[in-house]
Amino acid sequence: MIKVIIIGSGNVAQHLIAAFQDSLNLGSEIELAQVFSRQTANLSHLLDYDKITNDWNALVEADLYIIAVSDDAIADVSSQLPFKNRLVVHTSGSTTLDTLDDNNRKGVFYPLQTFTKNKSVDFKTIPICLESENATDFQLLDKVAKAISEKIFAINSEQRKALHVAAVFVNNFVNHLYEIGSEICQDHQIPFEILKPLIAETAQKIMVLSPEESQTGPAKRNDRAIIEAHEAFLSNENYLTIYKTLTQSIQHNGKKL
Repeated sequence: MIKVIIIGSGNVAQHLIAAFQDSLNLGSEIELAQVFSRQTANLSHLLDYDKITNDWNALVEADLYIIAVSDDAIADVSSQLPFKNRLVVHTSGSTTLDTLDDNNRKGVFYPLQTFTKNKSVDFKTIPICLESENATDFQLLDKVAKAISEKIFAINSEQRKALHVAAVFVNNFVNHLYEIGSEICQDHQIPFEILKPLIAETAQKIMVLSPEESQTGPAKRNDRAIIEAHEAFLSNENYLTIYKTLTQSIQHNGKKL
């Protein structure tokens, strides 16, 4: 059995715990040996207490230690590990390999997905981006990743930085636009539910067409009458600025403005 320890109790940590537990139930050779959390009660619904510790010195020996904490805590957490020459990885999309402490072998185990507590995900479909300092460690990461996902990619730190920026555009920014759309609907007593089939079709279309092929709307058509009417309608200056910026970007087809 390959023994894995997860350090952390946030969204990513909890989803990883659930994924490894599920994989073990399906006959995987990966054992979730222990989880470290300063607040052990945060994990009581996922694990037996004998598998949770808040004492660095109580960490058991494992083949892989996965640090699943906020980006700004990775360096501090990795420096507190009371051992040397073990394989230690983080789960961040925007943090380099070098952030990890030099006492141990370094790697990255980055599941590219938006995680929310109490919202289950099918981990088998989630891309996991891997990086390590040597081929042997990569093979171990690859085996662990394949126990919980069918989509594994070798991505270096520079590529991962680009990927994370791209993810912010297609996820965080898009979700913020949903929020704006929802607020516009609320302000005019319109059920946001009416927009959900459009949102679903937009997401589905990108699975079979390129983003460029999928683009529709007044900006794509350069329909000035509709664009100007929309701009006149938007009394919220922030929304108006976003509308104008995105319209201009679409009209330049992604080229520098």
